[in-house]
Amino acid sequence: MSSQEFGQGIARAKRAARRGPVIVLDRGRPAYVLLQHSAYLRLLDRPPSILEMLHLPGVEDIDFTPPRLGDKLIRLPEFG
Repeated sequence: MSSQEFGQGIARAKRAARRGPVIVLDRGRPAYVLLQHSAYLRLLDRPPSILEMLHLPGVEDIDFTPPRLGDKLIRLPEFG
């Protein structure tokens, strides 16, 4: 798919990426690859990081209030 076709038909490119990687050409040469996020993670062969998981759809609906650590966990170093 040329970069012009990609720019004019992003929805079509996304549908094609469900079937496999879409190579986007720039001046007739491969320049970019569009693929599903799950396929990208398989290429990395590692589980997603916390940061990657925080960007997944639906995360904003999770109610999470972390507990306060308190002052006793932090100790200032003593010099001298």
